[in-house]
Amino acid sequence: MAAAILFPPNVVYPSNTLEKVSLLILAFSQHSLASFCRSAIAVFAFVASVASPSFLGAQQVRQSPDLTTPRDIERTGFQESRAYDVRSDLRTDFVMAYGIDRSLGERLARWQQAGYVPQVMTGVSWGNYQDYLDGEYDGRKHWDEGQVGANGNKVSHGERVPYMVPSVAFSNYLSEGVKRAIDAGAVAVHLEEPEFWAGTGFSEAFKREWRIYYKEPFQRPDSSIDAQYRASKLKYYLYARTLDRICSSLKEYALTKYDREVRFYVPTHSLLNYAQWEIVSPESALLDLPAIDGYIAQIWTGTSRTENTYEGIRKERTFETAYLEYGVMQELVRGTDRRMWFLHDPIEDNPRHDWNDYRTNYTRTLVASLLHAGVWHYEVCPWPSRVFNGRYPSRSPDATKIPAEYATTLSVVFNQLRDMEQTEVAYDTKSTEVGVFLSDSAMFQRAKPAFTTNVTKDPSDSTRASTLELEDLTGFYGLTLPLTKHGIPVRPVQLDNLIRSPGYLSNMKTLVLSYEFMKPMTPALHQALAQWVWAGGSLVYVGADTDPFNQANDWWNSGPAHYESPAEHLFETLGMGRNPEVGVHQVQQGNVTIERTHPAFYSRSKENADQYRAVVKAAVLASGGVYEPKNYIRLQRGPYLIAATYDESISEQPLRIEGNYVDLLDADLPVLNEVVVEPGQQTWLLDLDRVSGPDVMVLAAAGRIENWMVDETQVQYEITAPAGTVATTRLRISKLPSDVLVDDVPCEDFHWDSDSRTLLVQHSAGPEPVSVTIIYSAN
Repeated sequence: MAAAILFPPNVVYPSNTLEKVSLLILAFSQHSLASFCRSAIAVFAFVASVASPSFLGAQQVRQSPDLTTPRDIERTGFQESRAYDVRSDLRTDFVMAYGIDRSLGERLARWQQAGYVPQVMTGVSWGNYQDYLDGEYDGRKHWDEGQVGANGNKVSHGERVPYMVPSVAFSNYLSEGVKRAIDAGAVAVHLEEPEFWAGTGFSEAFKREWRIYYKEPFQRPDSSIDAQYRASKLKYYLYARTLDRICSSLKEYALTKYDREVRFYVPTHSLLNYAQWEIVSPESALLDLPAIDGYIAQIWTGTSRTENTYEGIRKERTFETAYLEYGVMQELVRGTDRRMWFLHDPIEDNPRHDWNDYRTNYTRTLVASLLHAGVWHYEVCPWPSRVFNGRYPSRSPDATKIPAEYATTLSVVFNQLRDMEQTEVAYDTKSTEVGVFLSDSAMFQRAKPAFTTNVTKDPSDSTRASTLELEDLTGFYGLTLPLTKHGIPVRPVQLDNLIRSPGYLSNMKTLVLSYEFMKPMTPALHQALAQWVWAGGSLVYVGADTDPFNQANDWWNSGPAHYESPAEHLFETLGMGRNPEVGVHQVQQGNVTIERTHPAFYSRSKENADQYRAVVKAAVLASGGVYEPKNYIRLQRGPYLIAATYDESISEQPLRIEGNYVDLLDADLPVLNEVVVEPGQQTWLLDLDRVSGPDVMVLAAAGRIENWMVDETQVQYEITAPAGTVATTRLRISKLPSDVLVDDVPCEDFHWDSDSRTLLVQHSAGPEPVSVTIIYSAN
């Protein structure tokens, strides 16, 4: 075993290496201390040479899967407001202790004792801030700073927990509270959900902010299109201001008092969800704040099961919506130095569903996230106490705790997610990716009178949307779902980032844009887009310019050169004049297709969707791309295969996958030679033929593997998991094991698969380390 400690596990060694080192170790005991030291130097020099690819043909191999990573890489974490509990101890890299009350120091210290990197999360738009509201903080009551709707009612997150208008005083209060997190030793702070409801803006605090920002008397947001648009822009600014003040001041505080660099992140819903749920939040604006280090993309069943319309049918499409949500959040940080974590939730906020519903939709959102290979950091679970201790459906006589096999699968997923940074990324498609723009300004058009102005009730009207279509943000889904459902790679593209990241569009050939549900926040975006077209890009513009928000007071109609819509400025910038005709236009090396149609029209029937698909196909082919529909999406991400088969697609045929795979979403981690993915289903597999590394390694485990040691006769490791978990582990082992010991007791529950040369071990586990020893057969 001493020799085993000397050897990195991801190196292929010559066959005589262990023998030579063992002889040297034996010699240590027969020499003086000086001779021992000289021998030690020789041994380590020998080991270093062995680890070098130049020694006797040894080759450096990148191990994958690699499930023995250290915690300080912070790949996975979770948030929890309660004190430490063995059922909530998920064995991830970091924990976010939730809330900044006076118990924070004790709670965070206990989690740190359990081995976690200490981080803190708290709400920035709501929370248990009654001491501030009641005037205990500064002697002045602040209840007038709650968000208020048009009917005069406060919008709250719970009893005496209003959503806040983020005043300067409130940001000062939060800064004082967050100091507790830094004093408690947090290395990162997450200020979650800066949310301003689009339908609010009637409180006294907001009226004051309007007068300060616009230097004019307050206007009711529901009094006109212009007032609503400007109110939303103000809401957007206020939370950006608040986060900038808090994070900047506290970074300085941490350095001044502790000489510690503290990172600040913003957990936030996706731009797509906030727009659909009628919430304003400073999504991409946070990229302009140096004190913000990144985001957590809060996407889960609750956001992604929001109904949308495709080919005339309005229903939940959790997988497709999640795919678009995660996609726009990946795009948010692409080309920047900001980190993005993807969140998953094994259940959701609504406690009235059963475990089958939770698990089915969890799988949909999980797989949707894995299809975006540009992100490999994850919040694996919010509130684990409600997952592992709760009973569902709540208030039902049939309510039960989490099924044991689902708990095991979750533990497998939590650990496997630490291995998703992979260099090999290959989609099984020849089709060219199509980008569909979405801007933060989509959140500015989401409240009255937006849904009742210039609407249609005639489904044959191709130039306007209905009230329901506007409320559902159907314009965006009309541009994305017809392509997604036919297996065309769709990327939601953050319009606002065109001027933030040089070359942001360099790998795109075809883009789709509409200003019927959003507006460009600066004319500079059009210059960047024009340069992309001139260099050979293919742009499809969809819009009849009937959106009443074209009349909102902004840059395109308030300067010396007045435009009726921002689209006019775009076309003029492209060199096409302000009102080019419908059709395809050659513009220098690229081309522009103009469709004078409201994008919601494409959601109303299959015929309408086909019409849109034909337009996009022509644009793709015009730029030298490929357009080949299929009814599935499939990604090879290192040794992992991630796939989904679409329903409502070009075929009802299942996707058949043949090879040698471990099913990571089955609690027994079975080895399969064929996997059938039916329409509406998803899968996450480990491809055994693409596994790289030593002959003995962990492939998948329902627990955290630590203290891994291997020699010629045995492998030893320790495993930890949430209390009560059945720890299922599949290992690659080149020899038939003769014995498996769990805490030095023979384990009967193991199975050797000779075809795949893998071993399955199952036993109970918890947060206290369980020692496993696998002894090889002499054969």
